[in-house]
Amino acid sequence: MGPKAENIEEYFSWFSPEIQNQLGQIRKAIKEVLPEAIEVISYHMPAFKTTEVLIYYAAMKNHIGFYPTNSAVSEFKEALKPFKTSKGAIQIPYNEKLPLKLIQDIAIFRKEEAKVRTEQKLKTKQKRGQ
Repeated sequence: MGPKAENIEEYFSWFSPEIQNQLGQIRKAIKEVLPEAIEVISYHMPAFKTTEVLIYYAAMKNHIGFYPTNSAVSEFKEALKPFKTSKGAIQIPYNEKLPLKLIQDIAIFRKEEAKVRTEQKLKTKQKRGQ
């Protein structure tokens, strides 16, 4: 891994204006549907976090890498057919139009998934009397 960005703006600054624009579109789309999420740099990538990291995204050599976890890739597999996917990862080629609505739908799915997981953890703690 190369250097670690101190913040999202520094990370974006490492790329061409065209790539910065695409990263910015993703950032804006996610912020619209997850206004409560905080932005962090995690694993050297921009990410959105609530009770856990929900989504990572990054500029790669030939594509934007979008990392919403395996459950989200599985949940949206039909909508993701135009893209190369692997366990927990989606590749969006730079020359393709960004699927911003799909990105937002995935972000909402991940938010709800994290909420359920947090509620389950709380119930388990309550059962144990903690």
